Amino acid sequence: MRPVVLIVSVLCVCALSLSLPALAGTRLLPIAGSGEIQTQVKATAAKVIPAVVSIASTVMVRDQAMSDEALPFGLFKDPPARRQYGQGSGVIVSADGYIITNNHVVADAVDVEVILADRRQYKGRVVATDPKTDVAVVKIHANNLPTVSWGDSSTLAVGEFVLAIGNPLGLSRSVTFGIVSAVGRADVGVADFEDFIQTDAPINPGNSGGALVTINGELVGINTAIASPTGGSVGVGFAIPSNMARAAMQSLIKTGRVVRGFLGASTQDVTPLLGKFFRLPDVKGAIVTDLQAKGSAEKAGLRRGDVVVRFDGRDVMDSGQLRNLVAAAAISSKHRLDVVRDGKIVQVDLLVQEAPRERAKRTQAASASAATAHPLAGVVFDDVTPPLAKQMDLPVTSGVVVTDLEEGSLAESSGLQPGDIVLELNRQPIPNFSTFQRLADPIKPSDLALLLVNRQGNVIYIPVQSE
Repeated sequence: MRPVVLIVSVLCVCALSLSLPALAGTRLLPIAGSGEIQTQVKATAAKVIPAVVSIASTVMVRDQAMSDEALPFGLFKDPPARRQYGQGSGVIVSADGYIITNNHVVADAVDVEVILADRRQYKGRVVATDPKTDVAVVKIHANNLPTVSWGDSSTLAVGEFVLAIGNPLGLSRSVTFGIVSAVGRADVGVADFEDFIQTDAPINPGNSGGALVTINGELVGINTAIASPTGGSVGVGFAIPSNMARAAMQSLIKTGRVVRGFLGASTQDVTPLLGKFFRLPDVKGAIVTDLQAKGSAEKAGLRRGDVVVRFDGRDVMDSGQLRNLVAAAAISSKHRLDVVRDGKIVQVDLLVQEAPRERAKRTQAASASAATAHPLAGVVFDDVTPPLAKQMDLPVTSGVVVTDLEEGSLAESSGLQPGDIVLELNRQPIPNFSTFQRLADPIKPSDLALLLVNRQGNVIYIPVQSE
């Protein structure tokens, strides 16, 4: 029997709702009975529906070229471009015609048509888009438009009532009702910066870019995606929190791009094994694996192997959360970081710099396997020489590199790969193979071998230990 695979959908004809991390100041709605809830839901729907629009976009696409045997040497003819149509939703947030929606609703559109709830139609202009948060801003030439009031998504709590409003499957002015199922959802695979609200308010294709509002009508999210084995709603929807979406929109309108803070360091999540090695009280935090020269982190005094556990007094659960906190911080603002260094808490002040143009991030997968006699058994290491560096396309000309791994070895299953350049072994620097061998020989079969490696410019820790 094949397992059901959940697919995250982010189609122009698709939408969802979600909610953000719950903080102090959570709104509590006194409920006397079902009649009062129904009255409030009806009033909120009537207030918000006029400010939610339908967006129809047109994209020019080309099919794959087909070989024409009549042409010499089997040349390919470029097929003519054809129009492809998409549909989504948007939310009017200013009376003079600014609309927030998803990037995937209007990306690469050559024509955008905006249809209001009262059936008025306008040509839309895409002001700017931000694929990293999946936010886009569209402008129409109109005044005195109905709007939705922004809410504070940081106060959302699990269990709070929400309404999702949009145009699912082309059915305009549709309202669904549910609760906030979770907040702070990341690793959904929709955008680079994820801090999603999850909701069980039914969402379907076409809801993308629509409104997620509280029972009082405050905009707390922009519906973005669903997790579904069928492509339809199964009660797992995601929305960009309003605080993130609003900041992105304001930056897009002002500068045409999103200005973000930048840590200037590579980090990775804490695992139970890494937490034990770094003597952490909990399996949470972000481990600093590399520092950018003259970056914010280096100037703050952070070191490789530091574990950031709090940002301005707020617990840091993982690398993604730390990245989001720094990205949302104002440029040149100062923030206090609590860091675990050699088992002790130290504090540093981080002055946030503006993020440079980011390159695409690489990922790697690790599989499980049986242990071997020595944690690094089955791995071939070698000194890096200029000829070897050229042959393996390495970014350095000295040090120690993994040249081969035995299939099924513990190191391979832990994620080590050929071409990895070993920078440290158990926190000790590795300038050459003789140093590496001297440090590796005393390691026992049950010991942890913590490797810090440079993989095509990305620096990460790889713990290798038998179970």
